[in-house]
Amino acid sequence: MCSISGIINTDGTPIPGDVIIKSIASMHDRSNGLGGGFAGYGIYPGYKDLYAFHLTFTDPEAKQRTEEVLKNCVMIHKDESIPTEDNPEGAPIFWRYFIEVPEKVQEFEEDFVVDLVMKINSNINGACVISSGKDMGIFKGVGYPEDIGRFYRIDEYSAHMWTAHGRFPTNTHGSWEGAHPFGLLDWSVVHNGEISSYGINRRYIETFGYGLNQGTDTEVVTYLVDMLIRKHKLSFDQAATVLAPPFWDEIERLDDRELVKKLRIIYSSAQLNGPFSIIIGHRNGMVGLNDRTKLRPMTVGRFNGTVMMASEECAIRAVSPDVEEILYPRGGEPVIIDLEEHVTS
Repeated sequence: MCSISGIINTDGTPIPGDVIIKSIASMHDRSNGLGGGFAGYGIYPGYKDLYAFHLTFTDPEAKQRTEEVLKNCVMIHKDESIPTEDNPEGAPIFWRYFIEVPEKVQEFEEDFVVDLVMKINSNINGACVISSGKDMGIFKGVGYPEDIGRFYRIDEYSAHMWTAHGRFPTNTHGSWEGAHPFGLLDWSVVHNGEISSYGINRRYIETFGYGLNQGTDTEVVTYLVDMLIRKHKLSFDQAATVLAPPFWDEIERLDDRELVKKLRIIYSSAQLNGPFSIIIGHRNGMVGLNDRTKLRPMTVGRFNGTVMMASEECAIRAVSPDVEEILYPRGGEPVIIDLEEHVTS
């Protein structure tokens, strides 16, 4: 179960938030009301050079302690309550901060921000940084995705790229912080499936300083993506080979088999086992990936300079009934879209 959807205008034209709500709502029955969420890119043009921290707090004390940490290490240009409809019973406090890192750490500012996120999430009980990128934000919670969209007033935002998720929890309980997307810096990940290698993946990524707090497999996928691409400088194709590698007998038939062998050996503990389809958002585009045997669905549609990915074709046709092209990527084959109108699959 679970539903995922993503839409991007490759020329950077803004897309109203109600479009992604319509897409994910068409797959209502793939959710069960215990999780939904959205990530929007390009939603803060007035603060595009600042990191936008979205946080949830279970109580005012957690908020106060977090603000003490932030004021000691970054400059807060603006902070405010995230606009929502009336909070349901049991919902946390929602707040956002637009921050600038000190000049002395700007040479390694992304590592600085990651360390700050890990510090808050691991050390301040009741506080959770749910997104921390520039000119983007994640909005998520307990409910059907279309209800979460209305709750956060997503239709009041516009973004050149959106991703969305409807959750059907299997191994973890539904919670505001544990809903998808999961984010770090400008990365966001929505995921349908189950990562059976979670224990190995978690122990591996923790050796690189990432702290996992939600016990959810999508969280570890997000951190693996950050490590492989940002830290270790792998391409998206190479990272996909690590996460969903070909079988050994298939590798022998590849032209680049020596490289693929090295990637599979070096990053053996980063391989994702189990059925999954994921959509990865980042500042320059969107990537879709299935497990190598495609045990979870993914459909790609293209129309008028727009590219969509979704669990089902209906989520694409809900937005564009006359979509020009429908693709069904093979297992382990990434679909890579960027903002320069360059699409490969």
